[in-house]
Amino acid sequence: MRERVILIGLLLAVLLLVGCGGPSAPKDKCELDNPPLFEEGVLTVATDKPAYPPWFKGSSKDYSGYEGDIASEIADRMDLPIKWTVEPFNKSYAPGAKDFDFDINEITITPEREKAVDFSDGYFDNAQGVLVMKDNPAAKAKSVSDLKDLTIGAQVGTTALDFVNETVKPTEDPKVYDSTNDAKSALESGQIDVFVTDLVTTVYLRDVEIEGSTVIGKYPRNEQFGMLFEQGNPLVGCVNQVLAEMKSDGTLKELKQKHLQQYLDVPALEK
Repeated sequence: MRERVILIGLLLAVLLLVGCGGPSAPKDKCELDNPPLFEEGVLTVATDKPAYPPWFKGSSKDYSGYEGDIASEIADRMDLPIKWTVEPFNKSYAPGAKDFDFDINEITITPEREKAVDFSDGYFDNAQGVLVMKDNPAAKAKSVSDLKDLTIGAQVGTTALDFVNETVKPTEDPKVYDSTNDAKSALESGQIDVFVTDLVTTVYLRDVEIEGSTVIGKYPRNEQFGMLFEQGNPLVGCVNQVLAEMKSDGTLKELKQKHLQQYLDVPALEK
């Protein structure tokens, strides 16, 4: 009888300890002082080439720009040097092993892509932009329905192409290009009336790359850019911890104001 009383007492003590928040293993905690890396002691970050401003500025040895600065800030807060490598946009979200820790390249988080890769939390709310030449009748378009009968171009594998197919639903199949450069050339030469891509990129192309072009509007689609990882990579938790710190202390907001704010003031297209 005495042994039973002692055993019950011990069980109660254990339950009390657990109920009072006794020691337990933290869930999904990332040890930032020893993160899992593709190459020991270095944060290997991928993006496409060419990498466009304002997302990237300078050379790949020392990128700045919005995404370049985000990656560098993450590396700094993890106390790691950063090493940049090239990964074509449409290859990045294919299934399989990756030769980088993460890719940062205006990659929208989508359920379809999440079947093959993992993403960080979002770091930018994206909208689609519509770029045309000023002397093209397309410049008069004010709404999504005005785009239906135009020749539209977009890059393969992008949410811009999804927007064209799912929302605009043009009467003519869109022209699909392997890169922004190819679509840009098609717009300048009159092969297409409209080029649809991420809003910031369209405004940058208007201001810097394509003389005589204009952005007729933007279309928000509840899209977020995320950093892309090999599926199952535990480093996602580490990066999300740092990204949360950057959001809470205002760093992410400051970088957006510094690099992107001038590109966001575009009227929305009517439906």
